This record gives sequence, structure tokens and C-alpha cells, in this order.
Amino acid sequence: MRIRAAVAADLPLLQDIERAAGEPFRALGMAAIADDDPPSPEALEAYRRAGRAWVAADAADRPVAYLLTDPVDGAAHIEQVSVHPDAARRGVGRALIEHLAAVAGKEGLTALTLTTFAEVPWNAPYYARLGFRPLDDSDPALTEGLRAIARAEAAHGLAAWPRVCMRRDLTDRP
Repeated sequence: MRIRAAVAADLPLLQDIERAAGEPFRALGMAAIADDDPPSPEALEAYRRAGRAWVAADAADRPVAYLLTDPVDGAAHIEQVSVHPDAARRGVGRALIEHLAAVAGKEGLTALTLTTFAEVPWNAPYYARLGFRPLDDSDPALTEGLRAIARAEAAHGLAAWPRVCMRRDLTDRP
């Protein structure tokens, strides 16, 4: 597996990865998440052109996972990380996140942030194992930018299930 910048030809495959990665949510009674549309080709292209989209590619250079990021309040915010179920449980998501951590550190960003489902095993518990910590409402690390993201996600219907903002500081990591 190799991590590389997404190219235009990858974008339809990223949508397929997103659809496949959503399917396991059905078993948790979260069909609305499984049925949610993947990012549009235009949105994916905007991330790609901005240099904020990476893929994990297999030996044939075919993407099996991807990560999108936005700068938010001095941190690299993980907008989306999705792994095709056929590539799950092999460290692919971790590799993408570690790649982002290295890039963010070089850019002088202080942390990685994300929002996720609190009770889905491959969401908040997984990110906690990767060094992310949940942010409660009184935590100063819960910035206005993260609060705005959480509000937008709630407006999109994601707050039907418990959500959490999480942060992994980069300044104290090698």
C-alpha cells in the first residue's frame, strides 16, 4: 500500500469507496448514514486541487481508502476518512491519518481534529486508540470552527446519533 495525492481519475473510485464504507452502518440501525450520498465530484475535485486529498493505493495503484482535510483553527481537520471494507482492519486508515499528521506538522499545524459518531466501534473508540481525545463543551480546544462544523453536521441530520469532536495534539509527538 502506498499513500499518494489523489488524482482526477481517482475521484469516481473515492465515491465508490464511500458508498461501500457506509454499508456497515446498516447493521447498527443507521441506514440513513449508509444511504447518504458521497461527496460530489466537484467537492472531491476541490479537495484534490487544493492538495488536501490523499488516497491509499494497492499494488495496482487503485485507491482502497481516502482522506480529505480542511484547515480549521490552526489544526488539520479530517473532513472524511473512508476505507473500503475489503481493505479494512489492515492499518490503512491509520496510515492515512499518520500521513496527514506528518504533513500537518511540516505545515506548522498543532493538531488533528475530527468529528465522529461516539458509539460506533470504528469511529470514536478507534480514533481514541490513535491518540485522539474527546472534547467536551468546556474544553478550550473545542474551537469556534469545530463548533460550526458540529452545527452543520447536526443540520444535516447526523446528530440523530451521539457525536463527538476529537483532537490529537501534534506538538508533543515525535
